Amino acid sequence: MADNTADNPYAGGTPDPWAKPAESAPQQPGAVPPPPASAPSPFGPPPQAPQGFGPVVPPQVTPQWAGMPPQPSNGMGVTSMVLGIVGVVFLCFWPLAILLGVLAIIFGAVGIQKAKRGEATNRGMAMAGLICGICAIVLPIVLVVIIGASLGPMAAL
Repeated sequence: MADNTADNPYAGGTPDPWAKPAESAPQQPGAVPPPPASAPSPFGPPPQAPQGFGPVVPPQVTPQWAGMPPQPSNGMGVTSMVLGIVGVVFLCFWPLAILLGVLAIIFGAVGIQKAKRGEATNRGMAMAGLICGICAIVLPIVLVVIIGASLGPMAAL
């Protein structure tokens, strides 16, 4: 095969990998051949051990995973809203409505505080429960006052 590197634009300065190796200087018997030339490592040179301490073992790095973030505790806001709505629905049973309203206000206040601290994500639901709880207390009282005022003159008969 003829050497046509001048005619081939893709022929670089690299030797033919299939060619016979070039003859080198004769080796002396028992001499150690030089180590083969290697390409530089893309990771840099290996760490060198201080004299007298043995080989250096690179530190093993294990990936650290902090775990999943804690789930928000939205139970107080949901409970507040449910109790507030049920308290408004049972408006005619005023003792029950007032009791449910008081509980809705308590749970709503705790739920809003949890949302401010970042422990819950349903501040709006807790606020709705607080408002419904206030309505569950105020509306039965207003209803009892109105009915009592209207029956007042009739009760004298």
